Amino acid sequence: MPLRAVLFDWGDTLFHAPHAPEVIVDFARSCGVSVSESRAREMWDEIWTMGKTMEEIAKGRDLSPEAHRRVWTDLFARLDRVVPGVSDALYERVMNPQSWVPFADTRATLEAVRGRGLKVGVVSNVPADLRPVFAQHKLDRLVDSYTHSYEVGAEKPDAAIFLAAAKSLGVKPSETLMVGDHEVDRGAERAGMRVFILPAEFDEDVRGLAAVFDLLQ
Repeated sequence: MPLRAVLFDWGDTLFHAPHAPEVIVDFARSCGVSVSESRAREMWDEIWTMGKTMEEIAKGRDLSPEAHRRVWTDLFARLDRVVPGVSDALYERVMNPQSWVPFADTRATLEAVRGRGLKVGVVSNVPADLRPVFAQHKLDRLVDSYTHSYEVGAEKPDAAIFLAAAKSLGVKPSETLMVGDHEVDRGAERAGMRVFILPAEFDEDVRGLAAVFDLLQ
């Protein structure tokens, strides 16, 4: 069946947090602790990878703002052993969606999908409305609907959130492609959608979203 819509994950698919290691270095310096940029990057990569495990995702952190803060700060607290208090700084300065920025190829990808007459939806495990974030970067006109876990009451990989996204666009799941970066996005298959998972490795801030174009032929 021809595609009528493409759903995109938000974090680490269309947008990314560009400055987490810098936050660690700056906060450490303010506390009189020396942390190199390379060490800060190692610390962040390790904790971010842990945050993407199914064990952490299953804690329901994206069903409410309160759960999001509690679960993430508990995880970030592992870094307090190196820099006391950095967990709160990371949450406030990195986990705020308004601080995230689009990948270099996000705009061109959304424009290309819309240019082919397809609807665009954003479906994300997130505890806050993403509309202001897209508007801040003048990308809001390229998105037809937003489906947030905290509003639906279900998180990926639950099929319910993907079905809600398809309904919001007025399309059938079988007419929909889901693009994401994580195994939870494969939950869209259980909803009857096609799924494309982006490669884990990519060049700097170019996410590799151009690969989506080949699936739209």
